[in-house]
Amino acid sequence: MITNVALSLIGRIPVNLNYTAGADVLSQCIQKAGISRIITSRKLLEKSSLPVTPAMIYIEDLAAILPRLQIALARFSLGMLPERTLLRRWGAQVSRSLDDTATILFSSGSTGIPKGVELSHANILSNIVALAQVFDLGKRDRMLGVLPFFHSFGFTATLWFPLVHGFGGIYHTSPLDAKAIGELVGKYKATMLLSTPTFLMAYIRKCTPEQFRSLRFVVTGAERLRESVAKAFEEKFGKIPLEGYGCTELSPVATVNIPDVSMGEIVQVGHKTGKIGQPIPGVSVRIVNPDTFDTVPQGKPGLLLVKGPNVMKGYWNEPEKTKEVIRDGWYVTGDIASIDNDGFVQITDRLSRFSKIGGEMVPHVLVEEKLHQVAGITEPTFIVTSVPDEKRGEQLVVLFREGAIHIETFYAALQTSDLPKLWIPAKDRFYSIAILPYLGTGKMDLAKVRSIAQEKVVQ
Repeated sequence: MITNVALSLIGRIPVNLNYTAGADVLSQCIQKAGISRIITSRKLLEKSSLPVTPAMIYIEDLAAILPRLQIALARFSLGMLPERTLLRRWGAQVSRSLDDTATILFSSGSTGIPKGVELSHANILSNIVALAQVFDLGKRDRMLGVLPFFHSFGFTATLWFPLVHGFGGIYHTSPLDAKAIGELVGKYKATMLLSTPTFLMAYIRKCTPEQFRSLRFVVTGAERLRESVAKAFEEKFGKIPLEGYGCTELSPVATVNIPDVSMGEIVQVGHKTGKIGQPIPGVSVRIVNPDTFDTVPQGKPGLLLVKGPNVMKGYWNEPEKTKEVIRDGWYVTGDIASIDNDGFVQITDRLSRFSKIGGEMVPHVLVEEKLHQVAGITEPTFIVTSVPDEKRGEQLVVLFREGAIHIETFYAALQTSDLPKLWIPAKDRFYSIAILPYLGTGKMDLAKVRSIAQEKVVQ
């Protein structure tokens, strides 16, 4: 956190690398961004796949050579001097504008090779201002930051939101370390937790209601929040997880649910189960026909477009790819969604997560939801993908956690469900694997899922 702030103060562009990615992906990111120096720590390198290079600078080594007098003066200045003086001393070392690049964040790579998303100071600040308007946070609030800074939600909302808006932050290195996270929330009385549905499941299992008692807001993103997960979290902790939506290209938040507000007999509905909320202030959304880009009637599904000050500058040094996803200022999300009469958005599926089987479009997410429902399982257990099929174009393939189901009993129950017959994968296309592949952001690694599926089918 300190390194990101320091680099920004001297006008450099911090690029937080995904240390959970493979060495090949990391090398591509380093090359694409033109990175010549990597600031890291020896402790991190022991746990990551990041190859050691002469370009690395170790934080431990820098800390060891800092003069004690300089450290003492810095602590005194930050604790005693007024904000205006501090800004004159450290906040204006370089000339910059809101349109200057603040960071490059590489997309998660869940569906392919990561692209460098170039975000301006205006992009990030617009997101922070909007979040501050919809969430009532004051100086006594505390954010528990568990999302990594290579995650756009982690960079904007857990790193810069507390710093810019003026409330506290507590940080931990791993969102999966549920035991430590429960202890930190309880110890520091954290009031806001940003997470993903996958990580929430770990907290349901290992954290106590007493530890989470201080939380006012629990916001999830990165993947679909299934109703069963939200219900299980609320039943244990008495807090409703608020689902939001966004992506790296949107800095990242575009829509979010908020708590309902009651004033006497007047109730302002702020959240709806199964919806990703309403657009944040300053952001507009449209639902269009994926082929013609004409606006579809309200309530009908179509391709989701987003426009606002949060839309990225573009993909770093890739103008042609930028043009593919930004049309007249509208960012083409690739998600299929609809908007109800109250302005709440519901994501149906990814455009890329449909299979065309016998001429019919089959949505993977809806099939996954039904598989979990039939199995009576809350925790993410099934992931649906597809492989080519000579007769019907594509065929569905399901990967599931080893030991989670008895396939014969489960498949018999699936046959009697209300899932359309065309949407039911063949029994010999269910494959058990030890661990479902996830990215460091908490999203399912869809590229890895497809690769595993292809290997299983060939075998």
